[in-house]
Amino acid sequence: MIYAHFIQQNRRIKKFTLSGHAESGPYGHDLVCAAASALAIGATNNLIRLANVEPSVDANEEEGGFLEVILPDALDGKQQEISQLLLQSLYYSLLDMEESYGDFISVTTQNDD
Repeated sequence: MIYAHFIQQNRRIKKFTLSGHAESGPYGHDLVCAAASALAIGATNNLIRLANVEPSVDANEEEGGFLEVILPDALDGKQQEISQLLLQSLYYSLLDMEESYGDFISVTTQNDD
């Protein structure tokens, strides 16, 4: 099971983690895992490219199965706007996946206000 967890502060996504393995197919043919990974890595890379934000990133690059991304505290208005669009897009895309593949992916949120 892939666990996607989003933490919000002041109604803004501040952090997300992706952990686990979907195991929806044989290794190398697991479409749920590939899709979730592509979405999360794309969002993380686009924080850098489009929002000009350097998030804190922790990943298990050898075994996979773990990615944590934390936005820095000091973002200007434009960086905040673009970052939130990217992270909300990731959140809703993973929710859509959960609707169709709920046996393999779980999406949760937590408010840290």
